Amino acid sequence: MTEILRIILPIYFIIYFGLVFVLKSLIVAKRIGKNPLVLSNNDSAFGLIGLYFKLTIIAMFIYVLVFAFFPNLHYKFLPIILFDNLTMKCIGLGLLAIALVWTIIAQNHMRNSWRIGIDKETKTELITSGLFGLSRNPIFFGMIISLVGLFLTIPNALTGIFLILGYILIQIQIRLEEEFLSIEHGQNYTNYKQKVRRLI
Repeated sequence: MTEILRIILPIYFIIYFGLVFVLKSLIVAKRIGKNPLVLSNNDSAFGLIGLYFKLTIIAMFIYVLVFAFFPNLHYKFLPIILFDNLTMKCIGLGLLAIALVWTIIAQNHMRNSWRIGIDKETKTELITSGLFGLSRNPIFFGMIISLVGLFLTIPNALTGIFLILGYILIQIQIRLEEEFLSIEHGQNYTNYKQKVRRLI
């Protein structure tokens, strides 16, 4: 299984980031005539969370690449024996596949309102249909699923840190975005919050 993971995981994350971030950004940018990447670069809470999130994603991607070439390093990062078995690895791979499909579908449902960060310059449509009828944050939910999937495929202290840190940063980003959306969409967003759960 390790040999399979060495091939699958790097390819998966290249496809995931390529489709979810790069390709979707290019498509939306072409439609709306501006870059949907609106992460703050200042010293605000938005900027700090954005920076930490980017660093976490980069570190996770580097780890997956290193694992592909040096799989024995997994054992240097305190493997969690309870989860280090074939069944959990298969579940992890299944979650990674679900996360990719779920996130792509959620992005399509978001249409031109999709952004990376908080767009204070352009008023976007409040999306409440499709997967957004099940979750107020289906894209973030998909990202959490992918973090769990990675942890289960390579269960050790480092992937556990990626999971915990990623989850915390996502929860903070969700609340920052919800505060913005409450101001941006007023009662419509308040009504939506009352009907649909934050994650699932």
